[in-house]
Amino acid sequence: MPAQVSVQESLDLIGRGAEEILKPDELETRLKLGRPLRVKAGFDPTAPDLHLGHTVLLNKMRQFQDLGHQVIFLIGDFTGMIGDPTGKNVTRKPLTREDVLANAETYAEQVFKVLDKARTEVRFNSEWFGQMSAADMIKLAAQHTVARMLERDDFAKRYAAQQSIAVHEFLYPLVQGYDSVALQADVELGGTDQKFNLLMGRGLQAHYGQSPQIVLTMPLLEGLDGVNKMSKSLGNYIGIDEPAIDIVTKTMKIDDVLMWRWIDLLSFEITLAEAANLKREIEAGQLNPRDLKLRLARELAARFHGAAAAETAVAGWNAAVRGEGDTATLPLTDVAVPAEGLRIAALLTAAGLTPSNSEANRKLKERAVRIDGEVIEDAQRLFMPGFEGVLAVGKRTFARVRLVQA
Repeated sequence: MPAQVSVQESLDLIGRGAEEILKPDELETRLKLGRPLRVKAGFDPTAPDLHLGHTVLLNKMRQFQDLGHQVIFLIGDFTGMIGDPTGKNVTRKPLTREDVLANAETYAEQVFKVLDKARTEVRFNSEWFGQMSAADMIKLAAQHTVARMLERDDFAKRYAAQQSIAVHEFLYPLVQGYDSVALQADVELGGTDQKFNLLMGRGLQAHYGQSPQIVLTMPLLEGLDGVNKMSKSLGNYIGIDEPAIDIVTKTMKIDDVLMWRWIDLLSFEITLAEAANLKREIEAGQLNPRDLKLRLARELAARFHGAAAAETAVAGWNAAVRGEGDTATLPLTDVAVPAEGLRIAALLTAAGLTPSNSEANRKLKERAVRIDGEVIEDAQRLFMPGFEGVLAVGKRTFARVRLVQA
Protein backbone atom coordinates (compact mmCIF):
# COMPACT_ATOMS: atom_id res chain seq x y z
CA MET A 1 0.00 0.00 0.00
CA PRO A 2 1.49 3.41 -0.94
CA ALA A 3 2.85 5.15 2.14
CA GLN A 4 0.82 8.29 1.48
CA VAL A 5 -2.50 6.42 1.55
CA SER A 6 -4.00 5.70 4.96
CA VAL A 7 -5.95 2.57 5.81
CA GLN A 8 -9.15 4.63 5.96
CA GLU A 9 -8.47 6.16 2.55
CA SER A 10 -7.91 2.67 1.18
CA LEU A 11 -11.15 1.45 2.70
CA ASP A 12 -13.03 4.41 1.21
CA LEU A 13 -11.67 3.76 -2.30
CA ILE A 14 -12.17 -0.01 -2.08
CA GLY A 15 -15.73 0.50 -0.87
CA ARG A 16 -16.62 2.98 -3.60
CA GLY A 17 -19.51 1.59 -5.61
CA ALA A 18 -19.29 -1.81 -3.92
CA GLU A 19 -22.53 -3.62 -3.28
CA GLU A 20 -21.22 -5.57 -0.27
CA ILE A 21 -17.97 -6.36 1.52
CA LEU A 22 -17.75 -9.55 3.59
CA LYS A 23 -16.11 -8.96 6.02
CA PRO A 24 -15.07 -5.29 6.25
CA ASP A 25 -13.40 -5.74 9.65
CA GLU A 26 -11.22 -8.51 8.22
CA LEU A 27 -10.31 -6.28 5.29
CA GLU A 28 -9.26 -3.50 7.63
CA THR A 29 -7.15 -5.94 9.67
CA ARG A 30 -5.31 -7.17 6.58
CA LEU A 31 -4.75 -3.65 5.28
CA LYS A 32 -3.14 -2.75 8.59
CA LEU A 33 -0.56 -5.50 8.05
CA GLY A 34 0.97 -3.24 5.40
CA ARG A 35 1.62 -6.03 2.89
CA PRO A 36 0.19 -6.23 -0.64
CA LEU A 37 -3.03 -8.21 -0.66
CA ARG A 38 -3.64 -10.90 -3.26
CA VAL A 39 -6.80 -9.80 -5.04
CA LYS A 40 -8.45 -12.34 -7.33
CA ALA A 41 -11.18 -12.10 -9.91
CA GLY A 42 -12.11 -14.96 -12.20
CA PHE A 43 -13.32 -14.70 -15.79
CA ASP A 44 -14.69 -17.55 -17.87
CA PRO A 45 -13.79 -16.63 -21.45
CA THR A 46 -17.19 -17.22 -22.98
CA ALA A 47 -17.95 -13.75 -24.45
CA PRO A 48 -14.72 -11.96 -25.25
CA ASP A 49 -16.17 -8.66 -26.51
CA LEU A 50 -16.19 -6.53 -23.38
CA HIS A 51 -18.55 -3.64 -22.69
CA LEU A 52 -18.62 -1.03 -19.93
CA GLY A 53 -20.65 -3.34 -17.71
CA HIS A 54 -17.73 -5.78 -17.63
CA THR A 55 -15.30 -3.01 -16.69
CA VAL A 56 -17.02 -2.32 -13.35
CA LEU A 57 -15.10 -5.28 -11.91
CA LEU A 58 -11.93 -4.40 -13.81
CA ASN A 59 -12.10 -0.84 -12.47
CA LYS A 60 -12.18 -2.13 -8.91
CA MET A 61 -9.20 -4.35 -9.67
CA ARG A 62 -7.35 -1.31 -11.01
CA GLN A 63 -8.13 0.62 -7.83
CA PHE A 64 -6.57 -2.19 -5.80
CA GLN A 65 -3.51 -1.97 -8.06
CA ASP A 66 -3.28 1.77 -7.53
CA LEU A 67 -3.24 1.09 -3.81
CA GLY A 68 -0.23 -1.20 -4.27
CA HIS A 69 -1.93 -4.60 -4.14
CA GLN A 70 -1.36 -7.65 -6.34
CA VAL A 71 -4.17 -8.35 -8.77
CA ILE A 72 -4.71 -11.85 -10.14
CA PHE A 73 -6.67 -12.01 -13.38
CA LEU A 74 -7.79 -15.62 -13.42
CA ILE A 75 -8.89 -17.01 -16.76
CA GLY A 76 -11.13 -20.00 -16.15
CA ASP A 77 -9.98 -22.18 -19.00
CA PHE A 78 -10.95 -25.23 -16.94
CA THR A 79 -14.25 -23.88 -15.54
CA GLY A 80 -15.09 -22.49 -18.98
CA MET A 81 -15.34 -26.03 -20.22
CA ILE A 82 -17.88 -26.79 -17.47
CA GLY A 83 -20.09 -23.77 -18.18
CA ASP A 84 -21.09 -21.40 -15.38
CA PRO A 85 -24.76 -22.00 -14.51
CA THR A 86 -25.09 -18.68 -12.64
CA GLY A 87 -28.33 -16.96 -13.56
CA LYS A 88 -29.21 -19.63 -16.12
CA ASN A 89 -32.44 -21.58 -16.09
CA VAL A 90 -30.98 -24.32 -18.27
CA THR A 91 -27.71 -26.17 -18.44
CA ARG A 92 -25.21 -24.09 -20.39
CA LYS A 93 -23.35 -25.72 -23.22
CA PRO A 94 -19.65 -26.04 -22.36
CA LEU A 95 -17.02 -24.58 -24.66
CA THR A 96 -14.42 -26.57 -26.51
CA ARG A 97 -10.80 -26.23 -25.48
CA GLU A 98 -10.09 -24.32 -28.70
CA ASP A 99 -12.94 -21.88 -28.03
CA VAL A 100 -11.74 -21.25 -24.50
CA LEU A 101 -8.15 -20.50 -25.52
CA ALA A 102 -9.19 -18.23 -28.38
CA ASN A 103 -11.53 -16.25 -26.12
CA ALA A 104 -8.91 -16.09 -23.37
CA GLU A 105 -6.44 -14.46 -25.73
CA THR A 106 -9.00 -11.87 -26.75
CA TYR A 107 -9.85 -11.14 -23.12
CA ALA A 108 -6.20 -10.57 -22.28
CA GLU A 109 -5.89 -8.04 -25.12
CA GLN A 110 -8.87 -6.06 -23.87
CA VAL A 111 -8.47 -6.06 -20.09
CA PHE A 112 -5.14 -4.25 -20.22
CA LYS A 113 -6.98 -1.19 -21.43
CA VAL A 114 -8.02 -0.93 -17.78
CA LEU A 115 -5.51 -2.96 -15.76
CA ASP A 116 -1.83 -2.17 -15.37
CA LYS A 117 -0.16 -5.07 -17.19
CA ALA A 118 3.02 -4.76 -15.15
CA ARG A 119 1.03 -5.25 -11.94
CA THR A 120 -1.28 -8.01 -13.12
CA GLU A 121 -0.69 -11.71 -12.60
CA VAL A 122 -2.50 -13.67 -15.30
CA ARG A 123 -3.29 -17.25 -14.34
CA PHE A 124 -5.26 -20.15 -15.80
CA ASN A 125 -7.04 -22.54 -13.45
CA SER A 126 -6.09 -25.50 -15.60
CA GLU A 127 -2.67 -25.08 -13.92
CA TRP A 128 -3.97 -26.91 -10.84
CA PHE A 129 -7.09 -28.67 -12.07
CA GLY A 130 -5.17 -30.19 -14.95
CA GLN A 131 -3.04 -31.98 -12.35
CA MET A 132 -5.97 -33.24 -10.28
CA SER A 133 -6.89 -36.90 -10.37
CA ALA A 134 -10.44 -38.21 -10.31
CA ALA A 135 -9.90 -39.07 -6.64
CA ASP A 136 -8.85 -35.48 -5.90
CA MET A 137 -11.99 -34.14 -7.54
CA ILE A 138 -14.17 -36.53 -5.54
CA LYS A 139 -12.50 -35.32 -2.34
CA LEU A 140 -13.28 -31.76 -3.34
CA ALA A 141 -16.90 -32.65 -4.12
CA ALA A 142 -17.19 -34.18 -0.64
CA GLN A 143 -16.79 -30.72 0.89
CA HIS A 144 -20.37 -29.72 0.10
CA THR A 145 -23.85 -31.23 0.21
CA VAL A 146 -26.55 -31.32 -2.44
CA ALA A 147 -28.94 -29.65 0.02
CA ARG A 148 -26.56 -26.72 0.41
CA MET A 149 -26.12 -26.44 -3.35
CA LEU A 150 -29.88 -26.24 -3.75
CA GLU A 151 -29.87 -23.16 -1.52
CA ARG A 152 -28.42 -21.29 -4.46
CA ASP A 153 -31.22 -19.28 -6.02
CA ASP A 154 -30.87 -20.39 -9.64
CA PHE A 155 -30.50 -24.06 -8.71
CA ALA A 156 -33.49 -23.81 -6.35
CA LYS A 157 -35.69 -22.30 -9.06
CA ARG A 158 -34.74 -24.92 -11.61
CA TYR A 159 -35.29 -27.73 -9.11
CA ALA A 160 -38.71 -26.36 -8.13
CA ALA A 161 -39.66 -26.05 -11.81
CA GLN A 162 -38.48 -29.63 -12.42
CA GLN A 163 -35.88 -28.42 -14.91
CA SER A 164 -32.78 -30.53 -15.28
CA ILE A 165 -29.59 -29.78 -13.36
CA ALA A 166 -26.55 -31.70 -14.53
CA VAL A 167 -24.26 -33.12 -11.84
CA HIS A 168 -21.25 -31.29 -13.27
CA GLU A 169 -22.98 -27.95 -12.62
CA PHE A 170 -22.73 -28.61 -8.88
CA LEU A 171 -18.98 -28.78 -9.37
CA TYR A 172 -18.75 -25.23 -10.69
CA PRO A 173 -19.04 -23.38 -7.34
CA LEU A 174 -16.61 -25.86 -5.77
CA VAL A 175 -14.12 -25.41 -8.56
CA GLN A 176 -14.35 -21.61 -8.37
CA GLY A 177 -13.95 -21.80 -4.62
CA TYR A 178 -10.89 -24.02 -4.89
CA ASP A 179 -9.28 -21.43 -7.18
CA SER A 180 -9.04 -19.20 -4.11
CA VAL A 181 -7.27 -21.98 -2.23
CA ALA A 182 -4.78 -22.54 -5.06
CA LEU A 183 -4.06 -18.81 -5.35
CA GLN A 184 -4.15 -18.10 -1.59
CA ALA A 185 -6.40 -15.13 -2.26
CA ASP A 186 -6.91 -12.43 0.37
CA VAL A 187 -9.80 -10.84 -1.53
CA GLU A 188 -12.08 -12.11 -4.28
CA LEU A 189 -14.17 -9.78 -6.43
CA GLY A 190 -17.32 -10.66 -8.31
CA GLY A 191 -20.74 -9.49 -9.38
CA THR A 192 -23.69 -9.68 -7.02
CA ASP A 193 -24.85 -12.79 -8.90
CA GLN A 194 -21.62 -14.55 -7.90
CA LYS A 195 -22.02 -14.25 -4.11
CA PHE A 196 -22.74 -17.95 -3.53
CA ASN A 197 -19.59 -18.96 -5.42
CA LEU A 198 -17.45 -16.33 -3.69
CA LEU A 199 -18.55 -17.54 -0.28
CA MET A 200 -17.66 -21.06 -1.33
CA GLY A 201 -14.08 -19.86 -1.57
CA ARG A 202 -14.16 -18.68 2.04
CA GLY A 203 -15.42 -22.03 3.23
CA LEU A 204 -12.88 -24.07 1.28
CA GLN A 205 -9.99 -21.86 2.38
CA ALA A 206 -10.97 -22.41 6.02
CA HIS A 207 -11.13 -26.17 5.36
CA TYR A 208 -7.62 -26.13 3.90
CA GLY A 209 -6.20 -24.11 6.81
CA GLN A 210 -6.04 -20.72 5.10
CA SER A 211 -7.44 -17.41 6.30
CA PRO A 212 -10.80 -17.02 4.53
CA GLN A 213 -10.81 -14.42 1.79
CA ILE A 214 -12.72 -11.17 1.99
CA VAL A 215 -15.57 -11.15 -0.50
CA LEU A 216 -16.38 -7.95 -2.38
CA THR A 217 -19.33 -7.84 -4.73
CA MET A 218 -19.93 -5.17 -7.35
CA PRO A 219 -23.34 -4.22 -8.72
CA LEU A 220 -24.47 -4.90 -12.26
CA LEU A 221 -24.22 -1.71 -14.31
CA GLU A 222 -27.43 -0.38 -15.83
CA GLY A 223 -27.23 0.10 -19.58
CA LEU A 224 -28.13 3.07 -21.76
CA ASP A 225 -31.84 2.62 -21.01
CA GLY A 226 -31.18 3.21 -17.32
CA VAL A 227 -33.35 0.23 -16.38
CA ASN A 228 -31.88 -3.10 -17.45
CA LYS A 229 -28.36 -4.28 -16.83
CA MET A 230 -25.98 -3.52 -19.66
CA SER A 231 -26.23 -6.31 -22.19
CA LYS A 232 -25.41 -6.85 -25.83
CA SER A 233 -28.59 -8.85 -26.29
CA LEU A 234 -30.63 -5.84 -25.14
CA GLY A 235 -28.63 -3.42 -27.28
CA ASN A 236 -28.15 -1.02 -24.35
CA TYR A 237 -24.38 -1.31 -24.15
CA ILE A 238 -21.17 0.51 -25.03
CA GLY A 239 -18.41 -1.81 -26.19
CA ILE A 240 -14.90 -0.85 -25.13
CA ASP A 241 -13.67 -1.44 -28.68
CA GLU A 242 -16.29 0.85 -30.23
CA PRO A 243 -14.92 3.99 -31.92
CA ALA A 244 -14.25 6.91 -29.57
CA ILE A 245 -17.02 8.99 -31.19
CA ASP A 246 -19.54 6.22 -30.48
CA ILE A 247 -18.46 6.02 -26.83
CA VAL A 248 -18.90 9.78 -26.50
CA THR A 249 -22.19 9.88 -28.39
CA LYS A 250 -23.76 7.00 -26.47
CA THR A 251 -22.58 8.30 -23.10
CA MET A 252 -24.16 11.67 -23.84
CA LYS A 253 -27.52 9.92 -24.34
CA ILE A 254 -27.82 8.61 -20.77
CA ASP A 255 -30.13 10.48 -18.44
CA ASP A 256 -28.90 12.64 -15.58
CA VAL A 257 -29.84 10.12 -12.88
CA LEU A 258 -27.86 7.34 -14.54
CA MET A 259 -24.93 9.73 -14.98
CA TRP A 260 -24.23 9.68 -11.23
CA ARG A 261 -24.35 5.90 -11.14
CA TRP A 262 -21.86 5.71 -14.01
CA ILE A 263 -19.57 8.24 -12.36
CA ASP A 264 -19.57 6.16 -9.18
CA LEU A 265 -18.79 2.88 -10.96
CA LEU A 266 -16.79 3.94 -14.02
CA SER A 267 -14.86 7.13 -13.31
CA PHE A 268 -11.31 7.23 -11.99
CA GLU A 269 -10.91 10.98 -12.33
CA ILE A 270 -13.97 12.18 -10.41
CA THR A 271 -13.60 11.39 -6.72
CA LEU A 272 -16.55 10.84 -4.42
CA ALA A 273 -15.88 14.19 -2.73
CA GLU A 274 -15.75 16.01 -6.05
CA ALA A 275 -18.90 14.22 -7.24
CA ALA A 276 -20.74 15.48 -4.15
CA ASN A 277 -19.57 19.05 -4.85
CA LEU A 278 -20.56 18.77 -8.52
CA LYS A 279 -24.03 17.54 -7.56
CA ARG A 280 -24.48 20.59 -5.33
CA GLU A 281 -23.38 22.87 -8.19
CA ILE A 282 -25.90 21.28 -10.56
CA GLU A 283 -28.70 21.54 -8.00
CA ALA A 284 -27.82 25.23 -7.53
CA GLY A 285 -27.91 25.81 -11.28
CA GLN A 286 -24.19 26.61 -11.38
CA LEU A 287 -23.27 23.69 -13.64
CA ASN A 288 -25.02 22.16 -16.62
CA PRO A 289 -25.21 18.37 -16.19
CA ARG A 290 -24.45 18.07 -19.90
CA ASP A 291 -20.96 19.46 -19.28
CA LEU A 292 -20.28 16.91 -16.55
CA LYS A 293 -21.60 14.12 -18.76
CA LEU A 294 -19.24 15.25 -21.51
CA ARG A 295 -16.36 15.09 -19.05
CA LEU A 296 -17.27 11.50 -18.23
CA ALA A 297 -17.61 10.67 -21.93
CA ARG A 298 -14.15 12.12 -22.61
CA GLU A 299 -12.64 10.07 -19.78
CA LEU A 300 -14.17 6.81 -21.03
CA ALA A 301 -13.12 7.43 -24.64
CA ALA A 302 -9.58 8.28 -23.51
CA ARG A 303 -9.33 5.13 -21.41
CA PHE A 304 -9.96 2.86 -24.37
CA HIS A 305 -8.59 4.90 -27.28
CA GLY A 306 -6.18 7.48 -25.86
CA ALA A 307 -6.44 11.19 -25.12
CA ALA A 308 -6.03 12.38 -28.72
CA ALA A 309 -8.86 10.20 -30.03
CA ALA A 310 -11.06 11.28 -27.13
CA GLU A 311 -10.49 14.98 -27.86
CA THR A 312 -11.27 14.45 -31.54
CA ALA A 313 -14.48 12.64 -30.59
CA VAL A 314 -15.55 15.39 -28.19
CA ALA A 315 -14.80 18.01 -30.84
CA GLY A 316 -16.94 16.09 -33.32
CA TRP A 317 -19.79 15.84 -30.83
CA ASN A 318 -19.62 19.57 -30.10
CA ALA A 319 -19.65 20.36 -33.82
CA ALA A 320 -22.62 18.11 -34.56
CA VAL A 321 -24.74 18.89 -31.50
CA ARG A 322 -23.74 22.39 -30.41
CA GLY A 323 -22.71 23.73 -33.79
CA GLU A 324 -19.30 24.56 -32.34
CA GLY A 325 -16.31 23.59 -34.46
CA ASP A 326 -15.71 21.66 -37.64
CA THR A 327 -17.81 18.58 -38.35
CA ALA A 328 -14.92 17.26 -40.46
CA THR A 329 -13.56 15.82 -37.20
CA LEU A 330 -16.40 13.29 -37.27
CA PRO A 331 -15.63 9.91 -38.85
CA LEU A 332 -16.99 9.54 -42.38
CA THR A 333 -19.29 6.60 -43.07
CA ASP A 334 -20.10 5.42 -46.59
CA VAL A 335 -23.77 4.64 -47.21
CA ALA A 336 -24.65 2.68 -50.35
CA VAL A 337 -27.61 4.09 -52.27
CA PRO A 338 -29.10 3.25 -55.70
CA ALA A 339 -28.15 5.31 -58.73
CA GLU A 340 -31.53 7.06 -58.63
CA GLY A 341 -30.83 8.17 -55.04
CA LEU A 342 -32.88 7.98 -51.82
CA ARG A 343 -35.45 10.23 -50.24
CA ILE A 344 -34.62 11.58 -46.82
CA ALA A 345 -36.63 9.05 -44.77
CA ALA A 346 -35.03 6.08 -46.51
CA LEU A 347 -31.62 7.72 -46.19
CA LEU A 348 -31.98 8.19 -42.43
CA THR A 349 -32.92 4.53 -42.09
CA ALA A 350 -30.08 3.37 -44.36
CA ALA A 351 -27.63 5.43 -42.28
CA GLY A 352 -28.87 3.75 -39.08
CA LEU A 353 -30.25 6.95 -37.57
CA THR A 354 -33.85 5.76 -37.47
CA PRO A 355 -35.20 2.21 -37.13
CA SER A 356 -37.73 2.61 -39.95
CA ASN A 357 -38.94 4.97 -42.66
CA SER A 358 -42.13 5.62 -40.70
CA GLU A 359 -40.12 6.73 -37.70
CA ALA A 360 -37.99 8.93 -39.97
CA ASN A 361 -41.15 10.56 -41.39
CA ARG A 362 -42.43 11.16 -37.88
CA LYS A 363 -39.19 12.93 -37.00
CA LEU A 364 -39.47 15.02 -40.16
CA LYS A 365 -42.94 16.20 -39.11
CA GLU A 366 -41.52 17.10 -35.70
CA ARG A 367 -38.83 19.22 -37.42
CA ALA A 368 -36.25 17.05 -35.66
CA VAL A 369 -34.18 16.22 -38.77
CA ARG A 370 -31.21 18.36 -39.77
CA ILE A 371 -28.58 18.21 -42.48
CA ASP A 372 -25.45 20.24 -41.79
CA GLY A 373 -27.42 22.14 -39.18
CA GLU A 374 -30.37 22.99 -41.47
CA VAL A 375 -33.82 21.70 -40.48
CA ILE A 376 -35.28 19.47 -43.22
CA GLU A 377 -39.05 19.32 -43.72
CA ASP A 378 -39.39 18.21 -47.36
CA ALA A 379 -40.02 14.46 -47.25
CA GLN A 380 -39.62 14.24 -51.02
CA ARG A 381 -36.09 15.63 -51.06
CA LEU A 382 -33.81 13.27 -52.97
CA PHE A 383 -30.17 12.56 -52.14
CA MET A 384 -27.89 11.23 -54.86
CA PRO A 385 -24.58 9.32 -54.82
CA GLY A 386 -21.77 11.77 -54.14
CA PHE A 387 -23.62 13.67 -51.40
CA GLU A 388 -21.64 14.22 -48.20
CA GLY A 389 -22.84 15.83 -44.99
CA VAL A 390 -23.86 15.46 -41.36
CA LEU A 391 -27.32 13.96 -40.81
CA ALA A 392 -28.89 14.53 -37.40
CA VAL A 393 -32.09 13.27 -35.78
CA GLY A 394 -32.95 15.11 -32.60
CA LYS A 395 -30.17 16.46 -30.43
CA ARG A 396 -28.25 13.28 -29.81
CA THR A 397 -28.27 11.08 -32.93
CA PHE A 398 -26.08 12.01 -35.87
CA ALA A 399 -23.64 10.72 -38.46
CA ARG A 400 -21.34 12.19 -41.08
CA VAL A 401 -22.06 10.25 -44.26
CA ARG A 402 -20.98 10.00 -47.84
CA LEU A 403 -23.35 8.44 -50.34
CA VAL A 404 -21.84 5.93 -52.73
CA GLN A 405 -23.60 4.12 -55.54
CA ALA A 406 -24.67 0.61 -54.64
